[in-house]
Amino acid sequence: MNRAIIWLACVLLLASCASVPPPIQEMSDARLAISAAIDAGATKHAPEALAEARVSLRNAEANLKRRAYAAAKRDAGLAKQYATTAREQSESRPGGPDRMGEQPIKRDPEQR
Repeated sequence: MNRAIIWLACVLLLASCASVPPPIQEMSDARLAISAAIDAGATKHAPEALAEARVSLRNAEANLKRRAYAAAKRDAGLAKQYATTAREQSESRPGGPDRMGEQPIKRDPEQR
């Protein structure tokens, strides 16, 4: 009887671990949101939020490597939220890209 309960508990534990798929879409969304924030000027105008987004993405990547998919999904979601905040802060700054489709100028980091 006790063996059956222990065996059932182990099976349920393994099944619950296998039921969370890798958060591929969430990781992609987070990376795209960070790129959009950078393109909007977040490096200069919202560095704190952008830094939080990058840290959260690194945490998500580390969790993904450890197959801790639920934690990776959570961290990727946080990265997207921080990146979205950074982009919004950058776009709302005085002199930011106008709302008619003008894009920020991308500069070559090698040129000064």
